[in-house]
Amino acid sequence: MTEGTVRRTKRWRGVVAVSLFALTAGLLLNLPTVLMLAVVGVTFALYPALTGTPDPTLSLDRELGTENPDKGEAVDVTVEVRNDGDETLLDLRLVDGVPPTLRVTDGTPRQAGVLRPGSSLSFSYTVTAERGKHVFDPATAVVRDLSGEREVEVSVASETEIDCTVADAGISLREQTLPDVGRITADDGGSGVEFHRTRDYQRGDSPSRIDWNRFAKTGGLSTIEFRRERAASVVLLVDARAAAYRGLDGDPHAVAYGVSGARQAAASLFGSRNRIGLAALGRSPVWVPPDAGRSHVDDIEETLATDATFAPTPGDGEADHDDQLAQLLERLDDRSQVLLFSPLADDAAGEAARTIEAHGHAISVINPVVTADDGPLRRFASAERRHRVSKLRNAGIPVVEWDPDRALAAAVDDATPEGTA
Repeated sequence: MTEGTVRRTKRWRGVVAVSLFALTAGLLLNLPTVLMLAVVGVTFALYPALTGTPDPTLSLDRELGTENPDKGEAVDVTVEVRNDGDETLLDLRLVDGVPPTLRVTDGTPRQAGVLRPGSSLSFSYTVTAERGKHVFDPATAVVRDLSGEREVEVSVASETEIDCTVADAGISLREQTLPDVGRITADDGGSGVEFHRTRDYQRGDSPSRIDWNRFAKTGGLSTIEFRRERAASVVLLVDARAAAYRGLDGDPHAVAYGVSGARQAAASLFGSRNRIGLAALGRSPVWVPPDAGRSHVDDIEETLATDATFAPTPGDGEADHDDQLAQLLERLDDRSQVLLFSPLADDAAGEAARTIEAHGHAISVINPVVTADDGPLRRFASAERRHRVSKLRNAGIPVVEWDPDRALAAAVDDATPEGTA
């Protein structure tokens, strides 16, 4: 039996009272018809005691029309629940575990029916994709006995996720790199793929790097140097302070967009062989040291999905974000650069970016735009955000203003030279 909660519905409590009243009246008034009605009522009242509690054993499959939709795209969800037990479930009611961040736009995630052993029940509905990753909860099944007096509630799980993010965010980086092979071309010479300069031959230089054409013309030995490629060490910093939980009515808040952007950036930078880390300014410290490899990116994505700092709602109280920033600066190595995701909802976010830059770490800002101009207060908030963007750019810090209705890659591609990250 699938473990579940057993409840009594008390469906027949009124019947018992009426039956006892009818029995008493029939005996006192010597009315055979009333006595017969009382007997029937007592029989119905006793029937649940003679039947067993349902013992459901269920499995569930859930199929998606697409697992990687664009924002606003309709996604068809097909659910099939199967009775793997050996008894007929006479009254089955099922509610699928639709993620709370998704809206059902067609059909219904509810179904009911009779399910015989080995049989299955299928139904479909449609949700509209929103930006981010959305994990389905287990479906809830309620099974009642024939009398309806007892019911068993069980959860039936099937791992399903809608990933409405962009696989490659097209993130480019500033020229602060590590001496590992990677995507950014360095200014100094050595072995590599792009010509840098020639110099006088030194004993021990590889024969393959000697400029034999020049030797044939002049008889002098010289060595060719190429530009070296270096991998970046990038820390993705998400602004998850209470002030960052800001958004337009009916849309996700800026922290949710920041988490989505960090996922996209991690996928893009991983594809370019860079070392990636994760940090946050929020209710508690978050630190995933920079490293490379698919499993490391999976660790970053799991942290973004499960750490309480990135929860859907802000936590109680405020952490010491100055202390968190100081800890981050201690952890960054000399060649680490930072990619900050922040709505720039207050001056503290911009001050943190300037502090990181002042400590010698190149920083770029991805700014999810969650302000509007449809009212005096919103116009004021929007003007403040644009002012903070200008201050950062004037300080030499690139800022990409990202409309979350568009892919992050498109925002990066369209950024002006002053705002390119």
